[in-house]
Amino acid sequence: MSIVLIGGHDRMHREYKTVCKKAGHKLKVFTQMTAGLSKSIGNPDALLIFTSTVSHKMVNIANKEAKRKNIPVVRCHSSSIQALNNSIRSIESIR
Repeated sequence: MSIVLIGGHDRMHREYKTVCKKAGHKLKVFTQMTAGLSKSIGNPDALLIFTSTVSHKMVNIANKEAKRKNIPVVRCHSSSIQALNNSIRSIESIR
């Protein structure tokens, strides 16, 4: 399953990817606003937003793309590894 993570900490980028890989999922991480974010999201199976470490603009872009492409969105206030594990379980139960 492919997941796009919006938010999180820059220093945790590698750990986020490692956790998802161990769970058997592919992860694309956006911790900072990039040019063309809406096009970079692609068409994942789920969108995960760490709300405590992301700008409103990034959330709005992600929600707009998710609605347009009918992608399920999971929100989590924390941006820890445990929060990522819990969110992955939540995404797996949705699919």
